Amino acid sequence: MEWRKCYLDMALVPSGVLINIAYHAWLWYRVRMHPLTTLIGTYSKAQRFWVPAMMKDNDKRSILAVQTLRNMIMGSTLMATTSILLCAGLAAIISSTYSVKKPLSDTVYGAQGEFMLSLKYATLLIIFLFSFFSLSMSITFLNKVNILVSILEDPMSLTTPQYVSDVLEKGYLLSVVGNRIFYVALPLLLWIFGPVLVFLCSVTMVAVLYNLDFLDQCGNGKVFQCRNLDSA
Repeated sequence: MEWRKCYLDMALVPSGVLINIAYHAWLWYRVRMHPLTTLIGTYSKAQRFWVPAMMKDNDKRSILAVQTLRNMIMGSTLMATTSILLCAGLAAIISSTYSVKKPLSDTVYGAQGEFMLSLKYATLLIIFLFSFFSLSMSITFLNKVNILVSILEDPMSLTTPQYVSDVLEKGYLLSVVGNRIFYVALPLLLWIFGPVLVFLCSVTMVAVLYNLDFLDQCGNGKVFQCRNLDSA
């Protein structure tokens, strides 16, 4: 039966995706509850101090602020461009009749039929489209901050440092979401060669991201101090 040929795909691919989802759900919880234990939370907290400092000495630090935001925009633009190029390539493969859509080899574990290959490419296309959407929205918010941060601080103005910080945080979080969706799609690229590589790559990626996302500054007797800072 056809379903027997894809039992590895049905078991390993969802398991790999669920591992990524569970890790990022836990990461989001840590960012919300204990932000200073994560790199994302620490950077988000630092932005709250960076914006008022840039707007306070606008004449001296306006160039620094614009250059910093430009670097952030360039990073999001690079990832958005990569995502949309991959979408275009996958769309071309799905609509083509070339032999690249045919089964690669009978030795590859997992299903390699026409329907399964189309499902693989369509899944990747949808994920990269979501990544492109998040990154493009991030660029939009960062461009707004690029203008707002150059406005002189005025107590009567609606453009307060708090408002600019909120807009910057939205842009930063959208950039993080877009990048993480892109990272989740990378193991699925190996699905073309079988589901075993997807699972192994997902586990490896979660281990690497864990070492990059979490900080040790709240360890070694400093947990109570960091909890006080988190609640500040």
